[in-house]
Amino acid sequence: MKKLLIASTITVLTLTSVVSTPQAQAANIAQSICEYVAADDKKRMRSFLKTNKLKIRRIFDGIQCNGQNLLEFAAASGAVETGSLMISKLPKKVVSANLASIQTGSQPLIDAANARVSS
Repeated sequence: MKKLLIASTITVLTLTSVVSTPQAQAANIAQSICEYVAADDKKRMRSFLKTNKLKIRRIFDGIQCNGQNLLEFAAASGAVETGSLMISKLPKKVVSANLASIQTGSQPLIDAANARVSS
């Protein structure tokens, strides 16, 4: 009986820690990426994505920064380097769908988006 109680307690603790950890890590990942975009730090963003084995294509739909998707946030923040990186890595469909929201950003970002869509 004692062994059964110990085994079930360990199982419950293990399952509880596994369930709560990914959500916390996802919040930290999103926050870090938003910080890198706001700071326009392309090098650290690429390094962070590579370290965590992430691709911009896969995380783009799931991350919001100040209620905006990553491209809108980059345009609003004037983040030309990180915005250009995202534009080059995202599919043309996604870039063309967000083209109107990028128009408020800086001219080099608008040019990169237009070049990506037209190519």
